[in-house]
Amino acid sequence: MTRLTRLVTAELVPPLLAGTLLFTAILSFGYFFISSQWLAGVPVGLIAQWIGYQLPDTLVKVLPMAVVLMTVVAFGRMNTERELVAVQSGGLSLGRVARPAAVLGLLITLLSIWLSLWVAPRANVETRGLYWDALTGSGLSQLSGKTVDLGAGLTLYIQGYDAASREMRGVRVEKWQADNPKRGTVIFADRGTFENNQLSLRGYGVYGVDYGAVNALSAVPENDPAALQAAVQAVFPSVVVPQNDTDPLNVDTGLSRKQTLAQYADAIGADSEGWPELITALTAPGVKDSDRAAARLSLNRKLALPFANLVLVLAALPFALRFGRTLGVSLGVALLIAVAYYLLFSVGLSVAGLVPGLPELGVWLANIVFALGGLWLLRRS
Repeated sequence: MTRLTRLVTAELVPPLLAGTLLFTAILSFGYFFISSQWLAGVPVGLIAQWIGYQLPDTLVKVLPMAVVLMTVVAFGRMNTERELVAVQSGGLSLGRVARPAAVLGLLITLLSIWLSLWVAPRANVETRGLYWDALTGSGLSQLSGKTVDLGAGLTLYIQGYDAASREMRGVRVEKWQADNPKRGTVIFADRGTFENNQLSLRGYGVYGVDYGAVNALSAVPENDPAALQAAVQAVFPSVVVPQNDTDPLNVDTGLSRKQTLAQYADAIGADSEGWPELITALTAPGVKDSDRAAARLSLNRKLALPFANLVLVLAALPFALRFGRTLGVSLGVALLIAVAYYLLFSVGLSVAGLVPGLPELGVWLANIVFALGGLWLLRRS
């Protein structure tokens, strides 16, 4: 039995590795090709580092395709060479022969979960930071004219950005009280820098404001300067302006510079939420219902795709037995199965929010359909 396991595993590993390398190379080349017009003159080492940061997320996407190729090629060849018939004539079931494939699928599932929830989110942040700061040199210029949430209750607006000096121009930072949205602090600064988790502002003014007290201004008699001063003081309870224009004001932020670029620089933000962030959003008090629902959906998505590696071993096996005659046919069948899975997975994500109280059903739709379909086809075989 141990020898059978070794022989079957030896059949499975080469197409698994070949498929992983092939699909990873194709996807990585696609990333490079799409961005190639902005990478002129960039050192090859930086480009390689940028592509390397994308590998964890890429592997999560390509491993299910590699698993399908592994199953179709290996079992298709063994079936064509009558090896499966010989093994079954010796009293061993197909399930026993396929056990090494299931074990490999389970191991790859666990690897994909680790990559999806712990490695890829961090690598995605590094990817965006490297791309905007080092490769294109655009830096924070992508945020010009936008108001972005920096976490810790802060929002940031910048009018412009000088990439050469890495300085923001025309900066506005706001922080409003959670229990009184009309009361907060607004900071205006002529210029500033954003490094790591800190804003360093110069030429600034800090204004405590209470818009709830604005209406009282209209009730102040025109001939009562003291009452007017008191009413204005209520609207602006504190004002801080430095004596020296070069004195910096340092403000700690919730998001780092790289996380801010990852979330806001692209039209589609990087997938930067991992296990700690998602669990916090699901369990911490005071989280908005919409944010909690989004975290619930994201966590299930990050689990469903890794489990596809196990499901697709089952789903691809009957196709391997029927169609896996040659390498070319096996590759074509594997691609069709993978494309069908990803299409259904995308459809499931699209309809996940339409199922009241049960978004998981849409996220896991592809896995459920392919698992049931694989069992049904195996029974027919």
